Amino acid sequence: MKKVDGVFTGGGLKAFAFVGAIRELHKKGIGFERAAGTSAGALVAALIKAGYTSTEMEYLFEEMDAEQLLEPSRLPILSSFYRWLRVYKSMGLYKGRRFEDWVFTVLKQKGIITFGDLEPGSLKMIASDLTHGRLVVLPDDLVHYGLIPEQFSIARAVRMSCSLPFFFEPVKLVSNEGQRALVVDGGVLSNFPIWLFFSEEMKNPVRPVLGLRLSPAADYTSPMEIKNAFNMLHSLFETMRQAHDQRHIATKFERNIIFIPTEDIPVTQFSLDVEMKERLIAAGAKSTGKFLKAWSY
Repeated sequence: MKKVDGVFTGGGLKAFAFVGAIRELHKKGIGFERAAGTSAGALVAALIKAGYTSTEMEYLFEEMDAEQLLEPSRLPILSSFYRWLRVYKSMGLYKGRRFEDWVFTVLKQKGIITFGDLEPGSLKMIASDLTHGRLVVLPDDLVHYGLIPEQFSIARAVRMSCSLPFFFEPVKLVSNEGQRALVVDGGVLSNFPIWLFFSEEMKNPVRPVLGLRLSPAADYTSPMEIKNAFNMLHSLFETMRQAHDQRHIATKFERNIIFIPTEDIPVTQFSLDVEMKERLIAAGAKSTGKFLKAWSY
């Protein structure tokens, strides 16, 4: 089987499209030597390196009761006031523990728990340190928090990369300087970290770097409509998420990216009907098949 290094973008439940893309790649005899991603892409990358096939991934996603992983409040009668009070106090509606436990259980079924269970450098993911205003590459940058990368839980790292601000509580670490650090979703700073494996210095790369992005190829040129403060806040967040990555996409790297057009599904949506799942999987397979016809390995 031919090997590539794969990079997966974030996108919530739109990650179902990756199932179709991975399946199509395997049909053409292409597998992943290394994998990286942000948010939902980090989860997919972890599952790939743990040894899950596209069929097994599809089964996991379909069987996963995502809404139960959100740890709903035991006091729903307090309505929205309690929810906003929780966001203010804990900086997130949900703790994220159940989600992390689910990832831990799924990976453990394949005998994978820590980064030390994998080949060094074969799995990377992105998180954002809001306290120090810096992007965090996991597991590499864990040394800045007094942690041993090889001993760190992959499930914990996925949880960090998926910690959507205000939705999941930030993960708290302590820097080597003794300061508490709040770590959130990697998409805040880099939602598509193709630069992890694909840099200007790679004159003669060992293997191709293949990016899988949940968006049309031309999305980075589409202007945002800003008519009020809410539009401005949304645009500000989107600019933060995308601007760093666009510099790499709008160059020669674009020829190594599979752009998968998907329907607009909020990253905070945690349930899809069967028809939508099938459409996403089909979109991933179709885009990948079209890409491979023109791609020179």
